[in-house]
Amino acid sequence: MTDITQTIVERGDLAHLALFLWASGSSGLLVWTLKELAAANRRFDGFVRELSHFNRRFGDEK
Repeated sequence: MTDITQTIVERGDLAHLALFLWASGSSGLLVWTLKELAAANRRFDGFVRELSHFNRRFGDEK
């Protein structure tokens, strides 16, 4: 075990260690989710841009 983990185990602060690990995991998941959301927004923006380009090119012909 690392020194930090060994110190926590010796003091009996396993609940604090569990809470820290949960908070770290939750924060990591939030960062990953925001990164994926930003990528999805970029893909959707590209799709709308291409659709607008298509409509400008072929939409006025009647």
